[in-house]
Amino acid sequence: MAEQEKRKSKTQTKVGVVVSNKMNKTVVVRVENLVEHSGYQKYIKRTNKFLAHNEENNLNVGDRVVIEETRPLSKRKRWNVKEVVGKAS
Repeated sequence: MAEQEKRKSKTQTKVGVVVSNKMNKTVVVRVENLVEHSGYQKYIKRTNKFLAHNEENNLNVGDRVVIEETRPLSKRKRWNVKEVVGKAS
């Protein structure tokens, strides 16, 4: 029992692009995912928008970020910005 295994976190993570930073300490992140069409067996791009908490207010539109699931922070905000993958040019 001296060595305990590190448990993998059950929180979800997603990669997306910031589409709005108008709110204080909040950004809107657009996440794209591919879904297979049941009839045609082709892949379709689907997008979802998530409100994510950004404590430093340092993100701009176009930045690529990783968000992770967290406890509810407000009515629609249940995600937290974990890291910035790429800055917008």
